[in-house]
Amino acid sequence: MKIHIRKKETRVSAAQAPRASVIPKAMAWMALGGFLLVFMNALMRLMTLEMNSLQAQFLRYVFGLVVMLPLLMRDGLSAYRPSNMKGQWWRGAVHISALSLFFIALPHVPLADMTAILFTSPIFTLLGAAIFLREKVTAARWLAALVGFAGVIIVVWPHLAGGVAGGLAAEGAAAGPAAGGAAEGGAGGAGVWTLVMLAASPLFAASFLITKSLTRHDSPSVIVMWQNITVTVIALPLALPFWSAPTGVQWGVFMVCGLLGSAAHWCMTRAFSLADISATQPMRFLDLIWSALFGFVLFSDTPTAFTLVGGAVIVTSTVWIARREAMERALARQQAAEPSKPAV
Repeated sequence: MKIHIRKKETRVSAAQAPRASVIPKAMAWMALGGFLLVFMNALMRLMTLEMNSLQAQFLRYVFGLVVMLPLLMRDGLSAYRPSNMKGQWWRGAVHISALSLFFIALPHVPLADMTAILFTSPIFTLLGAAIFLREKVTAARWLAALVGFAGVIIVVWPHLAGGVAGGLAAEGAAAGPAAGGAAEGGAGGAGVWTLVMLAASPLFAASFLITKSLTRHDSPSVIVMWQNITVTVIALPLALPFWSAPTGVQWGVFMVCGLLGSAAHWCMTRAFSLADISATQPMRFLDLIWSALFGFVLFSDTPTAFTLVGGAVIVTSTVWIARREAMERALARQQAAEPSKPAV
């Protein structure tokens, strides 16, 4: 009598293993993109202290487009024709809305605090990914994001608790020449600009969600190319009323910012193409470390105790979710490699 042995199929585990294995890569791309973006923001803050914020915004994206032109000339127009042109313009419109609020507030808010304020964006992104993209957001990812958000609250609490009233009184003096091109506000003024920066957060989240949707049909290079095109076109009429001739040094800084910005968005778009947004967003909390370093070097900003404690909470949540994702990847690989038990 022969006993027929049938191998139990392990399709679920085998399918999960490759998916799990790319999550750490996606998180690494997101961390690198965040570092480059903070570097660019530090340089852009220098520029917004010297010229109008809306002009600085336009020039940043002009040079983002310039650094992409060699790729366009090499590959041809057809290589960058998007599958969803309407989606590209929607993303550009949403992104310029967020950027306008961001750049107007940028010269008035310390770099580390600015980064911490924008950490609310992953919370909006996780919520939007669950509602609009129907991504599965695990309890662990929600917990990591919420713990990180608690760290953000610690960082911004001094501004939110005591700065708003003073900021309303000082708003006229702090505005400077045409929408934020001059000096930084005081402790009170930072309260109003904190709220302006905070208002940009859900708009950035919406832009990230649109980007994630676009990665289903277009490559990161196509998306970054069209981000530079759409934002440049929309930003031009906003910049013209406040135009002043940049110096040679400023032209050079904007060129560097164009390189950094395009590279940062390519890294982030690459991360979105590899894994769910909910898996990669906790890595954005590392941006606080980079911004504290750049703020100290370029602006002599010393992080406050609130920033250090909040940063420790944020880093803890980031390290924890990274380790957990790595363990899940290892488990998926182990399950895929195990021989199936014979069925008699």
